[in-house]
Amino acid sequence: MALAVYGHPFSSYTQKVLIALYENGTPFEFRNIGPDTPEHTAEWLRRWPLRKFPLLVDGERQVVETSIIIEYLQLAHPGPVRLLPADPMAALDVRFLDRFFDLHVMSMVQHAVNGALTGDATKRKEGLATAVENLERAYAWVEGQLAGRTWATGADFTLADCAAAPSLFYADWTHRIPESCPQLRAYRARLLARPSVARAVDGGRPFRPLFPLGAPDRD
Repeated sequence: MALAVYGHPFSSYTQKVLIALYENGTPFEFRNIGPDTPEHTAEWLRRWPLRKFPLLVDGERQVVETSIIIEYLQLAHPGPVRLLPADPMAALDVRFLDRFFDLHVMSMVQHAVNGALTGDATKRKEGLATAVENLERAYAWVEGQLAGRTWATGADFTLADCAAAPSLFYADWTHRIPESCPQLRAYRARLLARPSVARAVDGGRPFRPLFPLGAPDRD
C-alpha cells in the first residue's frame, strides 16, 4: 500500500512534510482535506480526532506531528537526501532549528492568523502586535546564525530547512523580514528557489485568498 498524506496544500505544516517527500521523490497519495472531499475529512477525523494535520498513513501505521513524520520517513522510506544527519550531535543541531522555526516563527504567524480569524478588530490588532514583537526577536536571532551557511545548519538541506521554508514563507507575509536581516532574506529566497519548496508553494497558490491577513502580491 502506498503512503497516504492527509492535509491541505495551503497548510504550512502540510507543506513541511510535502517538502520532505518531494526532496526524496517518495511516492505517496495526497488526500486533501476540504469541502470537496468529505470522505477524506471523515477518515482523517476517525484516525486522528485531535483534528491536526498532516497525518501520514503507511499501511497499518499512522504517524502524526511533522517532525516525527519526517524522521519516520527517513527510517522507513529512506531516499538519496538524508534530512537528519547520522552524527548525533549534528542531528541535535538540526532538531533544535526545526523546533525553533516551528515554535518561534510559525507559531507566531498562527497567533496573528488566529486573531484575524476571530473577526474582531481588537483581537486582530492584538494578535498581530504580539506576532510582530516575537518575530522581530526571532528574525534577529536567526540572522546571526546564518553567516557562512547555505542552509539552516550548513551545507546540507535538512529537516530544519523543511521547517524553515513554510515558516519563513508565511512569516514574511505576516511581518516583512527587514532589510537589517540580509542573511535571512537571502536564505528565504534560496528556500523558495529550491524545487521541492517551490512545488509545495505552488500547490497552495490557488488558496491564497484564504490568508486572513491578506496575501501579498509576491512570491
